[in-house]
Amino acid sequence: MASPAMTHRGPSAVQELLTVPQVMARLQLGRSTVYDLLRSGQLASITLGRARRIPAHILTDFIRTRLDQEAA
Repeated sequence: MASPAMTHRGPSAVQELLTVPQVMARLQLGRSTVYDLLRSGQLASITLGRARRIPAHILTDFIRTRLDQEAA
């Protein structure tokens, strides 16, 4: 039986976590640049075991912030 937390979140919660290659593709940036953004704290992530995952909403916020900075 699934735990109550899993029941409320459903399968879409897993789809909201992006891999580094997915972020690379969405931003059209290289691997080193994405890891530099992660290392500098400009892009937040979580670590699951040895895997690094970036929540989709974090990527959206990052893009929005950069657009706002460019417009200012």
